[in-house]
Amino acid sequence: MHSTRTMKRKPLKIGDVVLGGPQPAFILGPCVIESEKFVWKMARRIAEICSGEGTPFIFKASYDKANRTSARSFRGIGAEDGCALLAAIGQELQVPVTTDVHSPQEAAIAGAHIDVLQIPAFLCRQTDLLQAAAATGRVVNVKKGQFLAPWDLRNVAEKLTAFGAQQFFFTERGTTFGYNNLVADMRSLYWIRDAGYHVVFDATHSVQRPGGAGDTTSGDGELAPVLARAAVAAGCDGIFMEVHENPARALSDGPNQIPLKHLPKHLRMLKAIHAAVS
Repeated sequence: MHSTRTMKRKPLKIGDVVLGGPQPAFILGPCVIESEKFVWKMARRIAEICSGEGTPFIFKASYDKANRTSARSFRGIGAEDGCALLAAIGQELQVPVTTDVHSPQEAAIAGAHIDVLQIPAFLCRQTDLLQAAAATGRVVNVKKGQFLAPWDLRNVAEKLTAFGAQQFFFTERGTTFGYNNLVADMRSLYWIRDAGYHVVFDATHSVQRPGGAGDTTSGDGELAPVLARAAVAAGCDGIFMEVHENPARALSDGPNQIPLKHLPKHLRMLKAIHAAVS
């Protein structure tokens, strides 16, 4: 993948957030919309923190967790209501918003409201979904499948380009490493960028232990900031981190989310590392 550049890396601007700009881009928010009150509270608090740190961000929350371990797990509020809610948050707070889509029908719904459509890792090769996301004209973020090598993303990029996508980027979120475990290979960030693509590192999903708690996913949330620091030092365009006011009570991915109270110090550290290595 790193031997031939396929496209020129130009800064990708999404609202006030720039991938390939003078500071790392940040995608921040809770794993799932637990309730309307909850997601508004989280969005406003994150916006307040980021404003204080002089850090633009993209707000993230899922309207549906379609890939939960158990049928008993909390899913969300659905595409129509969720996308309308996220759009309202983005409009009030003047920040771009993102959420994951799971089908061409959901991509069409999200395309009317959402700034960045996120393709989940398990669905990153689904041609119809990629085509539907590209057709919206929105920015597309494809999470690299846990089963893919970094150079396999070339095929995904070629699909998106063929479908007319003008702006897209990739997110590294770890690779399957035996049972119930992932490993984050920092070489992946270099190879993806060297091929000409923007790449964001997903710090919180990279520390997941899929199905590690039997009927739920466990993880090592305390390691997420460690990997985020390593990723910025290795070279990436931004960091994706899920944050929650109380991860122990989160309805999805609690073991991997970063406590909201720790967000300011993590932003300062990551920006300092980025400045040092740029």
